[in-house]
Amino acid sequence: MHRFSNRSQLTRFRFAALFFLLRFLVPSAGAVLLAMAVFGGREEMMRPAIGFLIATPVVIVIQWIVASRVRCPLCLAPPLMHKGCSKNRKARTLFGSYRMWVVMTGLFRGYFRCQYCGEPSELKVRERRRNGTY
Repeated sequence: MHRFSNRSQLTRFRFAALFFLLRFLVPSAGAVLLAMAVFGGREEMMRPAIGFLIATPVVIVIQWIVASRVRCPLCLAPPLMHKGCSKNRKARTLFGSYRMWVVMTGLFRGYFRCQYCGEPSELKVRERRRNGTY
């Protein structure tokens, strides 16, 4: 299994994965709160609903910026961005998204399989030998 070369790449992956999940949770929460405010007569829910809906583009931009710097340790393709490249036959989807599968397996199992090269990568940093080689 392949590993990341340094701690910052690993942190970037986790941060981008978290924001990828927030891309779907924040607008959903905003829509639910907005529906509660409009149809349920609970006007105190209007401000949080609008806040969530305004925060949605901000979350998307942050996720896009961070995910553009995350690379697969083997093929160096960005697994958390849509590149339009052909997918490996071992790649799987979750809710119709290859990236969602990468995010969920990365966060909850500790490894992911790159949808472009098909190789598994562990969410750990490579151990370096004392003489500086791998």
